[in-house]
Amino acid sequence: MSDHAPSTRAIQRDETRERILEAAIDAFSELGFLAASTRDVARRAGVSQGLVTYHFSSKESLWRASADRIFATLESQLAASVGGETESPRERGREAIRVYVRFAASHPELFRFMVDEGRRDEERMHWLVDTHVAKLHAGLGAMLDAAGLAVGPAEVAHLYYVIAGAGSLMFAVGPECQKLTGVDPGSPDVIEAHADLIARLLLP
Repeated sequence: MSDHAPSTRAIQRDETRERILEAAIDAFSELGFLAASTRDVARRAGVSQGLVTYHFSSKESLWRASADRIFATLESQLAASVGGETESPRERGREAIRVYVRFAASHPELFRFMVDEGRRDEERMHWLVDTHVAKLHAGLGAMLDAAGLAVGPAEVAHLYYVIAGAGSLMFAVGPECQKLTGVDPGSPDVIEAHADLIARLLLP
């Protein structure tokens, strides 16, 4: 074994941390920060509560790590969509919107996370905006500018929430969507159709 290869114990520790983080994302998105507990996270992860507190010093630190994971994954996928120099800036913008919608479909916890904290004028909301959401908002403004849309700050604000809501809601309330419309929002064809619809509505 290489001197730099991780030990079995280190690998197991990392795997346990990942299980806890995945369970925490589920718990926080389903129940919200206030109702979720580290005991529930431990149960979902199949570990002792002591292991949760070993890896994350508090529920707050676990919540922040969960938010970091969700937004870092989204940001990396959006960054990858900026490539393709042969495409027009407008088509690159459309593809970024499609990427967001696909992500929202496979990670409905994103929308639930933002709604739960966004409706409270509290420290967690301020941290979430300053750390992650402001970057998405600024990126949208830059994308619209590159696509040739002359929009001011107020219009960017409207369009940001149009994309966030229209791109996410049907997946966040998937059972309701299927009951109401008969459309399965988990179907790959439905996801792609929705992604393309939102992209072409906003960037015709």
